[in-house]
Amino acid sequence: MGSRSYGQYCGVTTAVELVGERWALLIVRDLLVGPRRYTDLKQGLPKIPTNILSARLKELQEGGVVRRIPLKSCGLVYDLTEYGRELEPIVVALGRWGFQAMGEPGIDDVVTADSLTIALRTAFQRDAAAALPPADYEVHVGDVALRVQVDGGELRIAQLAPPAPPVGGRMPDGVPELVFAAGPGIRRLISGELTPFAAIDDGVLQVLRGDETLLERFAATFHIEAGAAAPAAAA
Repeated sequence: MGSRSYGQYCGVTTAVELVGERWALLIVRDLLVGPRRYTDLKQGLPKIPTNILSARLKELQEGGVVRRIPLKSCGLVYDLTEYGRELEPIVVALGRWGFQAMGEPGIDDVVTADSLTIALRTAFQRDAAAALPPADYEVHVGDVALRVQVDGGELRIAQLAPPAPPVGGRMPDGVPELVFAAGPGIRRLISGELTPFAAIDDGVLQVLRGDETLLERFAATFHIEAGAAAPAAAA
């Protein structure tokens, strides 16, 4: 880490030296979902060069953020240390801040199972969820499908497609109450720019099965107030 030192004695400086390198926070983001094999991380970050992924993992291990542990089901995996897991509220807060400046996706931008999982955790309104009846959703965004269960302010998310890495917990039982598909425009529902039924009318969402009125509960449970857009750079 010393070769990348900023030469300042400051907690922010130390944090940036630990996780501020390109791709490092996205590796942390994916590991917040659960332990991952090297191949799982590469699949979830398709644009990262293999040498950079290896280098970042090594740096994160040296910094005490990530560790390698053996799992019977799949051998060695990467996992966050207790110290690394303390980054979760920071990553969630950063996601909420960045959400306000998100425009339309670029032509090569993708949504991955881990990125959508963290996005839903970021938008989750625990107090609102606790005041509402339990709900069980299946959410499709592109090639990603998640089972999303909300009960008493608790959120559980399981990855259905692509298949979750063989390091997760038990898949949920039962049948979801609502199955719907969306594109990146789901952010317009989460921000409150569109009501659920306006999102259906605009083609942002498509109800595949179940009670479409549950979309109102989904929108109340997963919400990030859209703030002022980031100012454009000066010409």
